[in-house]
Amino acid sequence: MLQKILSKVRKAVSDYDMIRDGDKIAVGVSGGKDSQLLLLALRELQRFLPARFELMAISVALGFEAFDEQSLLDFYAKAGVPYHIEKTQIGQIVFDVRREQNPCSLCANMKRGAIYNAAKQFGCNKVAYAHHMDDVIETLLMSQIYEGRIHTFSPVTYLDKKDITLIRPLIYAEEKLVRATVRDLGLMPVGSGCPADGITKRQTVKDLITDLTKENRHIKANLFGAIQRSELCGWKVPPARGQRN
Repeated sequence: MLQKILSKVRKAVSDYDMIRDGDKIAVGVSGGKDSQLLLLALRELQRFLPARFELMAISVALGFEAFDEQSLLDFYAKAGVPYHIEKTQIGQIVFDVRREQNPCSLCANMKRGAIYNAAKQFGCNKVAYAHHMDDVIETLLMSQIYEGRIHTFSPVTYLDKKDITLIRPLIYAEEKLVRATVRDLGLMPVGSGCPADGITKRQTVKDLITDLTKENRHIKANLFGAIQRSELCGWKVPPARGQRN
């Protein structure tokens, strides 16, 4: 199973020139199945990719009591990569201080900021996120339904204010392949302890896609193809080779 994931990752890295010689990549690891698998896949990629690059893992502790930090530490020990856990009080800010009705948006923004700052602190020039194909599609539909715009994240994004590049090597992998690989490897996802898990707008859209797939099994492929072809989503032209991010 891991070989299938590696094939998808290698194609995404090649198509969008995600990794270059000398890169130091911080992998955002939440403890979930997707980010754990991405870290292991990139570690394997180091063995045969022509570009030589460094890896480290960065996790953001949100301050929830239910967060199982020891299980995450055990995973890092087995993975054999440098890591850093950024301690924050994001959970308290979002739920207790701000009392957000839509907590996921603010929480995600704050987590990203914490990861970027930590990545810069450790000399990383890139941050890798574990967004897969289903995430891409769900984000597109969420933007249309809840925001009235056509938008989803790009395979590669340069943040000029932070001087850091975001890459998403799992974009060609469907969630079902990710899940199957996780089971095959025996990975045990570590929950964040967030009380909003499973009741988000993303879960609502995920359920909608599941229902639509029962009628048309090509729904995901059609939507993903539309994203790749759309000028509005910015995926059509991969980053120019030779331009250092």
